[in-house]
Amino acid sequence: MLFTTTLCLILLAVFKVSALTLPALGKRQEDYELVRGVNLGGLFVLEPWITPSLFEQWANQPNSTVVDEWSYCETLGKAECQRRLNEHWGSWVGEADIATLASMHINTIRIPIGYWALAPNPADPYIQGQVPFLERILVWAGNYRMRVILDLHGVPGSQNGFDNSGKRGDIQWTKSSTDMQRSLESLGVLAIIANRYPSVVAIQAVNEPANWGVPKATIIQFYTRAYNLIKSVAPNVAVVFHDAFLAPSEWADIVPRNLTDSILDTHIYHVFVEDQLQLSPTEHLRKACDDGRNIGRFNTRTRTICGEFSLATTDCARWLNGFQRGARWDGTYLTEKPIFDDSNCQGMENIESWSPRKRDYIRRFAMAQLQAYEMGSGWIFWNFKTETADAWNYMKLVNTGIIPNPPIGSSFDVCSM
Repeated sequence: MLFTTTLCLILLAVFKVSALTLPALGKRQEDYELVRGVNLGGLFVLEPWITPSLFEQWANQPNSTVVDEWSYCETLGKAECQRRLNEHWGSWVGEADIATLASMHINTIRIPIGYWALAPNPADPYIQGQVPFLERILVWAGNYRMRVILDLHGVPGSQNGFDNSGKRGDIQWTKSSTDMQRSLESLGVLAIIANRYPSVVAIQAVNEPANWGVPKATIIQFYTRAYNLIKSVAPNVAVVFHDAFLAPSEWADIVPRNLTDSILDTHIYHVFVEDQLQLSPTEHLRKACDDGRNIGRFNTRTRTICGEFSLATTDCARWLNGFQRGARWDGTYLTEKPIFDDSNCQGMENIESWSPRKRDYIRRFAMAQLQAYEMGSGWIFWNFKTETADAWNYMKLVNTGIIPNPPIGSSFDVCSM
């Protein structure tokens, strides 16, 4: 508790925060507006599959050591990494993107950001300068009456070993008390920012902590500390907890009842395990609807959202499984043979190559997921845009008529089948 109090005092002094009125969140469950959102992924936490152009120079280098943001900056050096990422931060998300999303009836944006932007370790290869770019997005969001969830997407040592944590490889996060404290410091900075910008309505404690690498009890302990810290600095924001990939039967443990004004976040993809890749089109729809019913049941206890999903039914997006890695779908990653005898990735991520039949099916898959996740408190699509992976590109999916505009899940009847 002493650490938390001291941290809050330091942050308040550094940021010189004045009190602001934030959107009211202390309302009855049924009064909340459904979340219909997108993630601004690939901005402050690099993922090679979202912006392959940033990693293209190493594409043909055998066994490249550049696989994530850590190694990207380590290889380039801080000066060159700073130059390249300053350009990226200034161009990947613009006000025109926020205006477009608003015209598509998106009411929420989730912004992933790493600890290195907030409470950096000077010994790390990462560079800083993200916060001014973050703040201008928060202003734009306010101007277009959009809500923001600030998401601590990467923590020291990595909470899951994925490249989207900043560093691909082993899960080391909870093996150092210093790393845990730096994570809390990062959340403290996000809470201070939340107090400065009324568009921020929630903070996510950490994205996708992996229960196979971090004990469940440790995750719960961290969530409680994170909740207490965030609420002590920014009492009017909600706190979001990812389900740590645990089954719905364990969700109640992740969000204790005494942590009021909390949101449970579950991420639902159909492409990262073989048995889901083997689903028929009808089975994909049925799974989406079943997932929605699970969300709906828990939503009666704690607000529950699907904070990440896409329209992909294959893992064919280039480098989706990691830089220079192939796909399970065509047998070039982990599997010894394709999922089906005729499975190949040609044209799978290019809407222009989709047949009318596939377009109709993916449109139905979209409607099923939107309807399903609105059985809970809503949804946040991953991602707002991509360079080449069309099944993950919300704006392109809307512009090509795949995702309806407005995306009102309750108006569809796919899950009533």
